Amino acid sequence: MADTPVTLRTRKFIRNPLLGRKQMVVDILHPGRPNIAKDELRDKLCGMYKANKEQVSVFGLRTQFGGGKTTGFALVYDSPEAMKKFEPQYRLVRFGLATKAERPSRQQRKQRKNRQKTLRGTAKVKGAKPKKEK
Repeated sequence: MADTPVTLRTRKFIRNPLLGRKQMVVDILHPGRPNIAKDELRDKLCGMYKANKEQVSVFGLRTQFGGGKTTGFALVYDSPEAMKKFEPQYRLVRFGLATKAERPSRQQRKQRKNRQKTLRGTAKVKGAKPKKEK
């Protein structure tokens, strides 16, 4: 399946000097194949625009009903530094260029916030104390 030819076409090409990138809509023709991996797509775009893999971001891929054609969005940055500066954190994590920040679950954060509401003064710094039994 992987050796089936894949055709890439770019349209709506814009050069964005403020963000240091080229942005475009990508049309991928992949007959006889269910889809194409983003990693493989990044490799092909690297060759087309003479860039490193760390400079290419692909997202928003939608396969047409019936298969064979996929449309998405691609950004080719001028440098890896520009990509790290302007690309959203979740996409950098997706491409392995950043690590996801570990934090407590949403429910735990809400519970902690509501416990803080019941405290007054310097007790907020120390946190909630267990209630004394009578």
